[in-house]
Amino acid sequence: MGHPFIVARSMSDPAAPRPPLKDRIAAMRIVPRLIRLVWETHRGYTAAMIALRFVRSVVPVTSLWVAKLIIDEVIKLAGVGGSSRHLWMLVALEMATVVGGELLARASGLIEGLLGDLFTNRISIRIMEHAATLDLHQFEDPTFYDHLERARQGTTGRVALLMQLLGMGQSILTLASLSVGLAAQAPWLLLLLAIAVFPSFLGETHFAALTYALAFRRTPQRRQLDYVRYVGASDETAKEVQLFGLAPWLISRYRALSDRFYGESRALAIRKAFVSSGLSIIGTLGYYGAYVVVLIRAIGGTITIGMLTFLAASFRQSRDLIQGLLMSASSIYEQSLYLKDLFAFFDMQPTIHSAANARPVPRPIRQGFVFEDVGFKYPGSERWAVRHLSFSLLPGERVALVGENGAGKTTLTKLLARLYDPSEGRVLLDGVDLREYDVRDVRRAIGVIFQDFVRYDMRFDENVGVGEVEEVRDYLDTESTNGDKPAPPSIISTAADKSLASSLLPSLPGAYRQMLGRRFDEGVDLSGGEWQKVALARAYMRDSQVLILDEPTAALDARAEYDVFVRFNELMAGRMAIVISHRFSTVRMADRIIVLKNGEIVEQGRHAELAAGDGLYAELFSMQAAGYR
Repeated sequence: MGHPFIVARSMSDPAAPRPPLKDRIAAMRIVPRLIRLVWETHRGYTAAMIALRFVRSVVPVTSLWVAKLIIDEVIKLAGVGGSSRHLWMLVALEMATVVGGELLARASGLIEGLLGDLFTNRISIRIMEHAATLDLHQFEDPTFYDHLERARQGTTGRVALLMQLLGMGQSILTLASLSVGLAAQAPWLLLLLAIAVFPSFLGETHFAALTYALAFRRTPQRRQLDYVRYVGASDETAKEVQLFGLAPWLISRYRALSDRFYGESRALAIRKAFVSSGLSIIGTLGYYGAYVVVLIRAIGGTITIGMLTFLAASFRQSRDLIQGLLMSASSIYEQSLYLKDLFAFFDMQPTIHSAANARPVPRPIRQGFVFEDVGFKYPGSERWAVRHLSFSLLPGERVALVGENGAGKTTLTKLLARLYDPSEGRVLLDGVDLREYDVRDVRRAIGVIFQDFVRYDMRFDENVGVGEVEEVRDYLDTESTNGDKPAPPSIISTAADKSLASSLLPSLPGAYRQMLGRRFDEGVDLSGGEWQKVALARAYMRDSQVLILDEPTAALDARAEYDVFVRFNELMAGRMAIVISHRFSTVRMADRIIVLKNGEIVEQGRHAELAAGDGLYAELFSMQAAGYR
């Protein structure tokens, strides 16, 4: 048996699908969208870049023609004599042409480098902006991550495509200027050029398709490879890797995958090298065939030595230009396939969005939330995560959700926050379907801390401030000067007090400006319970009408948990709250307890009546209580 990270079929299997011809043509149609994006990035740089490329395109033919005139002038002076003034003027002109070309190339490189950096930054920002609009379920789909990975590749590598497009434009203009001279003396040379280089173009295009197809199929395995590398060398996994002795096993997996990738790439590269070498010989034979004919004409006196030099150099440069153009076209085709993935990501649309003329969330909420026979299936799953949910959440009410793992508790809260839309039934807010409200306004009205909250490798105040970042953005973006640590706004300090996260500050050298986590210099890591207090502060940052706490005290000791919930009950007076917890000392404080099993509600009531019954709640309560006896 092979490694589970390795797919059964070889990724170079010829039976594996490759992009059909219509998709290859469609990929090239994406190039105008790239050009439009570049123009929108910086119009001044783009216009300057085009102008510089245009001027540079006439430098080669100018240099060759001046060289032809110099040779003819030297032969004339050697034969019949005369003044050399004209010769030195031509030499000065050639030197000015060469120096001017160098300066133009430097200026062009500067502008293109600056524009390339701006373009990369702009596309990276667009990816982040677009990802923020997509549905939560899309982030839970492995196929989405394949799209996202290829989109990121489309960001980092497509600046080269931009430069190639510009280079092609310059080469076309240069070739056009050289072709005028060739056509005037020997039109048949142009036809011979095209015939000589066309086979190489076909070969490069063929291998470009194979290379992209291989990279496309590798995307899931490439992510697995990156993950194995991350697990093998990360501060988050280092303890278990060392304790369980995982390093040899992880290294073996990484080596197996990377060796397989290398073997497939090597096989394709060798095939490409052999075929390309054979096809390039055809172009070389065509060049020397034309060169022989030009030499015969020079020997016969039909053309001057200067014209011989001009034609030979023009033919050689034209051949190189045409071959370069065809190779660039092949490369552009290959890169446009990746570009197609980038735009395919941008074309992905969320299903959860605000309707036209969406309602604002009522302030205050008067009737509360009502679930009417709500059911939900995760995309691609046939199993109901929750089904037939019917209950209400009234203003000022604190509801606890209880059930075994996988019962649907977290899914229910995500439906309430409209991170998902129901597959059946509906959720009402003050008697109106939740889908009729503005999505962002719904989420602003709800404060949430999930059990898998994020531990940001950022400062203490930033970890708290992200709970309502727009309110404190100016402060968070303020840099410390001369060692000064600006005092945090009251909204941050108040949230830290409410969650008891402020009790950590005396032990943090930088206080609110202390970097947390081990990723960056001078970072301080926290215990699980300490991180949880910081995450709770995030939830308190919002003046929300509803607060959802999903296992908010799982990492806290019993005393800290009690303190947190006593304060929570005080702070949530008059507001709605949903608490998910496996600790019955916590849920018994709720006004009402909803018990779920296999995605359905099996019991509702207060702690005393449920504990006195013979249902699932009483069973779970007795089991937990027995552990303390």
